[in-house]
Amino acid sequence: RRLARRPPVTLLDVFRAHARRQPRRPLLRFRGELYTYEDTERRSNRAARVFSRRLDLRPEQTVAVFLPNDPAYVWTWLALAKLGCPMACLNSNTRGRALRHAIAAAGATRVLAS
Repeated sequence: RRLARRPPVTLLDVFRAHARRQPRRPLLRFRGELYTYEDTERRSNRAARVFSRRLDLRPEQTVAVFLPNDPAYVWTWLALAKLGCPMACLNSNTRGRALRHAIAAAGATRVLAS
């Protein structure tokens, strides 16, 4: 139903609504660290500014993301969504020809890696 709305309600919209209503509510727990909605909103905003300025990202540019499974992955995804950039999720264990193929198939203009 939400996607049928015009404009559709996105996961970014839902996240922002939660961050406004309950900023101190826990969102992620990773290796003993707790990240609230507020923490995640702040970090994703900072990442969006850096990506926009340093990588010259523009809406609709696909970005391949080659990151391990940790909280930075979440705020990277949110930052790219805020910039209007589709994210191509790459398996961080992929190497060589398979990795090159995945990047090319996604039509990525940038690659973010740790």
